[in-house]
Amino acid sequence: MNRNDSKAKQSKLSVFWKGVKAEFKKIIWPDRDTLVKQLVAVLCVTVIAAILIAVIDFGAQNLIELLTTFKPN
Repeated sequence: MNRNDSKAKQSKLSVFWKGVKAEFKKIIWPDRDTLVKQLVAVLCVTVIAAILIAVIDFGAQNLIELLTTFKPN
């Protein structure tokens, strides 16, 4: 790698980070109340989804156990 390649890579990297900085300035950050409300909503949905998955898993496990231990006369 020669000097020109090194400078070109450094220049591209510099342009990239300047673009990242410009994009971050465009972000509209939520206020504290909005952030708390969204956090609570995400946590509630996560807990409900976890409970549903656990119930389905428990039911499927019991059904499979029932089918594998079933012995017809």
